[in-house]
Amino acid sequence: MALAVTTTSSSSAAASSCFFSRLGSSSSDTKAPQIGSFRFSERPHVSSGVVNLTQRRTAVRPLNAEPQRSDSVVPRAATIVAPEVAEKEEEDYEQLAKDLENASPLEIMDKALEKFGNDIAIAFSGAEDVALIEYAHLTGRPYRVFSLDTGRLNPETYKFFDAVEKHYGIHIEYMFPDAVEVQALVRTKGLFSFYEDGHQECCRVRKVRPLRRALKGLRAWITGQRKDQSPGTRSEIPVVQVDPVFEGLDGGIGSLVKWNPVANVDGLDIWNFLRTMDVPVNSLHSQGYVSIGCEPCTRPVLPGQHEREGRWWWEDAQAKECGLHKGNLKQEDTAQHNGNGNGAAHANGSAIVTDIFNTQNVVSLSRTGIENLAKLENRKEPWLVVLYAPWCRFCQAMEESYVDLANKLAGSGVKVGKFRADGEQKEYAKSELELGSFPTILLFPKHSSRPIKYPSEKRDVDSLMAFVNVLSGDGDNNVGGGGGDGGGGDGGVAMVMVMVVVVVTMVVAATVVVVVREGRRW
Repeated sequence: MALAVTTTSSSSAAASSCFFSRLGSSSSDTKAPQIGSFRFSERPHVSSGVVNLTQRRTAVRPLNAEPQRSDSVVPRAATIVAPEVAEKEEEDYEQLAKDLENASPLEIMDKALEKFGNDIAIAFSGAEDVALIEYAHLTGRPYRVFSLDTGRLNPETYKFFDAVEKHYGIHIEYMFPDAVEVQALVRTKGLFSFYEDGHQECCRVRKVRPLRRALKGLRAWITGQRKDQSPGTRSEIPVVQVDPVFEGLDGGIGSLVKWNPVANVDGLDIWNFLRTMDVPVNSLHSQGYVSIGCEPCTRPVLPGQHEREGRWWWEDAQAKECGLHKGNLKQEDTAQHNGNGNGAAHANGSAIVTDIFNTQNVVSLSRTGIENLAKLENRKEPWLVVLYAPWCRFCQAMEESYVDLANKLAGSGVKVGKFRADGEQKEYAKSELELGSFPTILLFPKHSSRPIKYPSEKRDVDSLMAFVNVLSGDGDNNVGGGGGDGGGGDGGVAMVMVMVVVVVTMVVAATVVVVVREGRRW
């Protein structure tokens, strides 16, 4: 495992001064030869015309190294009394988080590196969290970067890793999953088991356990989590906290500190920062990818979709954590997740949340109602039904368009309904109604018992209306006619025009026949 720590010489006074007093101070870069598996390299990225920061030389240690011990001190006489060791004062990180709540990411990063030195490292995923490396670089302090190579990343991500290493003159410390565990998982369940039983098991083998090993060699780590990233799981993350899940170098819960310097920064500001500083970015971003993970579990998002909809899209919105930040899930949120992370309700089958899609034009179906509807082979009218969970942020996001659609379809001959499919109803919905993730939209045609699943994630009114018009099969209905406001008249006019054309064509044909016959007589 390689580690890059860039160094420059500086005076002891400058080294002990605070970050802001170092801005604008002079520094000179020096080259140092490679020592073992560590390389001290130049930091050519920041020109002296932009920012000139001093840096400090520090000893380095591999990610999993044990702390050095000194056994060289021996008492000269039995009468020498060992000095009393002062108890280490514990830091109040809740108070520190409050103190830094309005601080800039650069200030938070500097505080983290200053406080933990070589016992802290940046977790780099290969996405827009490259901003963390840029912030660390700007502090002028030595810093470490590690990344989890799951073995299933996109080729573009591997190329990006290489570009980042060259840009900053660093070596990323890569952590790999245990080969025996990966082999057992693949041989037992295949390469794509996560599509069937959830992503948690695969993430646990390929990501969580390697991360746990990495963090055991640290006292703190730095993540790129933001409050605006994930529905329901990251909205309250502090800029610094005691890690509630993982253990650090000293062992035990509470032995690791977690820093989130960009917690209060939104995605647009991150991208403005990256462009301004001319930071290299993953080429997948230009292909529509926002949140980037493993190749089989990541895809581009459509305009208007949340960035996390591109991750594990076949699962529920609230389960979009791979386990690296499991501590983000509140106790009540955890109660809504089953073993594979696909989401479930409270024990009584209903979470205490406000229901959605509430309008007189949307019929609320019970379990018996949806079962009867599914059994019918000859329905009087087609039905459009959404399978939903009221706590799902993506269901909430489409509420306005679905209600609008229901109002437009009122009186058209197409019924619009909803069925709450979480909690105790989820297994039935998955096995009988093709529920993959929330929301799932089904059209029950007029003359078929088999429902048709809406295949797109474009949930605007026009897209849903097009789906209904194509498959409803009711030419005599005012589908999309705006509920009798005159739109249905357009369909009637069109039908009359077609009939007129047919009649005229028949008359012309008859006239031609008559003319031909008369011509033969002459």
